[in-house]
Amino acid sequence: MRRLLSLILLVVLIFLARPLWEGPVSRHVDLTFLDRIDTAISDFRDKPAVNEAIGKIGDGAESLYAKLEQSVKDDRARKRETDTETVDKPDLRTPDNAPVTVHNLAIGDSQDRVRDELGEPVRSTMNEYGTDWDTYHDAYHNFVMVSVDTKGRVNALYTNQDMIASKAGIQYGARKAEVRAAYGRPLDRIIKGRNAFLMQDNGEYDVYELGGSYVTFFYDVHQNDAVTAVQLIDKKLELNHNALYAEADPALKEGFERQLFDLTNAARVVHGEGVLDWDGRTAGTAVKHSEDMAQNDYFAHENLKGQSPFDRMAEDGIQFRGAGENLAYGQPSAVFAHEGLMNSLGHRKNILNEDYRLLGVGVAFNDEDQPYYTENFLYR
Repeated sequence: MRRLLSLILLVVLIFLARPLWEGPVSRHVDLTFLDRIDTAISDFRDKPAVNEAIGKIGDGAESLYAKLEQSVKDDRARKRETDTETVDKPDLRTPDNAPVTVHNLAIGDSQDRVRDELGEPVRSTMNEYGTDWDTYHDAYHNFVMVSVDTKGRVNALYTNQDMIASKAGIQYGARKAEVRAAYGRPLDRIIKGRNAFLMQDNGEYDVYELGGSYVTFFYDVHQNDAVTAVQLIDKKLELNHNALYAEADPALKEGFERQLFDLTNAARVVHGEGVLDWDGRTAGTAVKHSEDMAQNDYFAHENLKGQSPFDRMAEDGIQFRGAGENLAYGQPSAVFAHEGLMNSLGHRKNILNEDYRLLGVGVAFNDEDQPYYTENFLYR
């Protein structure tokens, strides 16, 4: 019996301490085998003899649990403080020859200029224009995405942080009224050949043609329509993109998934929350739900079998103490999907939830190349 009690106590200690070590270790080691162990522990715990032994542990185990829980909370607080530490911001200069810049970079700048300003990218993933978003950040501070054409010239820029400068004085946090006062009436359409692509009139963003580029100012409807992000696309690149949706592609699927993950963490840092870790198993669950919606033509948190997000995660053997799900459909890119989610209060709360530690993202396309996005958040 003493050995049994010792074994139970050891298992409990390891299980309760899992939030402390699982995130960092999972970056270097595939821990999916732990899901099988979780199931075994659950089965083992249901045995009468084990329940009787657990009962004998009594108040001592409860006290130990409380201490470990507090230790986990303290560790999360320390991690949040580390993730949100102040990182030196670049000195943003008013541009001389470009209407808008991001991290002092303009459309048409050379790749060498990008390297001098930003160093090497953290990640490169395919975007809807068929080029790569090269992602730069310092633990998600000073977050920028840059696309470069085949001639080594910048043809797209994006940031959702205070990296914006402009000749007109529009910066991160400027109000929509200031943007419109500076640039006038935004575009309501972009003409590409014989096709007209209409802008969505929902008040969440404005598009302008400025200096040979299409500039999109995104607004935060929960912060008095403040500029929360900007995207610059070279006019030639935009006009060559002659469809609303890019053609479905495995590289684009992965690109949208990783971009949503990065955009989420960049937003969390801005709002003082800790960075989430990628969880591959949860991403698998998210992918399956996106595929199910795309293939069966529906859009809902509950699937056609009546399963909730939590049912689906449990079915895949994912252990969690709290979880949430965000869905988006039809937005042409990860950028537009993320900005839309941030303007929807319930989805925004998931993105900025201080308790969540892990995120898995899954994307799938239907027969018309429309993307379905699923984000599953959790903590253990």
